[in-house]
Amino acid sequence: MSGRRDQHESEQRGRTEPTLGNLDQLDAPSRRGSLRDAPPRDDLPSMKAEPRNARESAQPRRKRRRWLVPILLLLVICAAGAMWLGRSYLSNSLLPRTELNDVLGRAQQALAAGHLDGQDGTSARELFQAAVALEPDNDIARDGLHQVGMAELSQADAALQAGQFDVAAQKAAVARELLGGGSDVDHLDQMIASKRASQVQVATLVDQAQQAFAAGQYGGDHGAGALYRQMLAADPGNAVARHGLDQVGDALAAQAQKAIDASDGPGADAAIEQLAALQPNNAALPGLRAARAQAGQQDSAALAADLQQGDDALRNGRIAGDGDDTALAHYKAALALDPNNAQAQAGLGKVAQALTVQASAAMDAGDAAQAGKLLDNAAALAPKSADIAAARARLQGMQTQPSTAAKAPANEDQDVVPAAAPAPTPQQSAQIARLLQQAQAATQRGDIMMPPGNCAYDLYRSALAIDGNNAAAQQGLQALPGAVQQLFNRALAAGDLVRAGQMLDNLADVSPGDASQGTLRQRLASAWLDQADRQLAGGDRIGAMQALQQARKLAPDLPRTRDLAARLQSGS
Repeated sequence: MSGRRDQHESEQRGRTEPTLGNLDQLDAPSRRGSLRDAPPRDDLPSMKAEPRNARESAQPRRKRRRWLVPILLLLVICAAGAMWLGRSYLSNSLLPRTELNDVLGRAQQALAAGHLDGQDGTSARELFQAAVALEPDNDIARDGLHQVGMAELSQADAALQAGQFDVAAQKAAVARELLGGGSDVDHLDQMIASKRASQVQVATLVDQAQQAFAAGQYGGDHGAGALYRQMLAADPGNAVARHGLDQVGDALAAQAQKAIDASDGPGADAAIEQLAALQPNNAALPGLRAARAQAGQQDSAALAADLQQGDDALRNGRIAGDGDDTALAHYKAALALDPNNAQAQAGLGKVAQALTVQASAAMDAGDAAQAGKLLDNAAALAPKSADIAAARARLQGMQTQPSTAAKAPANEDQDVVPAAAPAPTPQQSAQIARLLQQAQAATQRGDIMMPPGNCAYDLYRSALAIDGNNAAAQQGLQALPGAVQQLFNRALAAGDLVRAGQMLDNLADVSPGDASQGTLRQRLASAWLDQADRQLAGGDRIGAMQALQQARKLAPDLPRTRDLAARLQSGS
């Protein structure tokens, strides 16, 4: 049974297990070969036996054959995918890289050639932007766009310096787009706006200068010369301004020569000084200076003679009247030679003072008519003299008194005592008190002669018009010269030369013959010369010339005045 069961199990397994034959039939080793060749002699059926190892390896080989086909198919699929990926890489990477390098190369060439922007696709900006489109993260392309922006910024600045404002603005806008703004672009935009504004200003100045020239206004702050100088300061290369300045120079030279021929020394000096300030190297200046120097020597001699003769006539009592040998006649002759001569103007003031003294004497003698005539003559020379105003108030007080002729005593040898003037009413007294208070406040403010009606001079006169004998009003009016001198000293110490000059003019009005005026004039002239020196050292020739003119009006004979004038004329 066991044999059949084993055989049945063997059949189920699909194979036959070999069994051993008769071991006794095995011969010695020398007979092994014959045994293999001899047929078996047992009773078992014959079968072919295989080695165990060969049978065991057959089954895995069959299994490997079953898996080999899928693996080969997978390899084929992978190879096909690799080929597809390779073709995609070549089409999407290698080919664009070649095109990108070509675009970058052409962009660099355009940048080096200065072809920065355009619309034909060949400019550096367009080519670098095309490179960025091909590869957005390409550093070379982005850096190239930055270089184009910096080059546009540089060209915009060059266009601005050349006066091409529209070109500069266009290139600055491109630079702003490429650089994304920045302080350099902002500064350039501000400069373009400023230059455009100055261009508009220059156009306005051209019209103003031409109008001033046509009106014969060559000098001064608003004259054609100053306006053309402002144009050149805003636009140094402006040909219209240079030509206009040459025209002003020719006109001033002709004006100076005409004044020399007419013996108008001050007019000639003013024209020559203006010409020297505008055009220090004008070819006409040497001849004009020589002619003016020669004429000036003759004028100076005649001027000195008239002034001396006027002083002599005043001391000898020949104050005014008919004839050419009076003080008044000689001082007027001096002013004809030099209208701004301070000594001659002071001489007229002395004549007015002398006439006022004579009028006071006539009033003391009771001759109101003669006093009035003398005061009228004095007022023609010094209409704002405080002494004359006080004398007129006294005269008016005399004329308002009751007539003394009807009250004269029977004895004609008895002295006539003028009746006292009527006392002012309480309302008038209150009004006078207010006027006096206002006059004192105006004096402290420095409102000596201006504004009309509210200045100290007019307020004191208004009080005297109510009461010509009011002592406070007369004293306040006659004290104005001293107050003006104090105000002059304060203004000069503060460096306010314009106000100091106003106080000096006030002093000439209220006290035309004041002997201290000469000293005050020299002090103010020195201050103007100090300012002119500072302006000349700072390069402000126009300002220095104007300060020199102020000093020359005050004290033309100061050595510093002549020295500074020479330095200005020489251009040093």
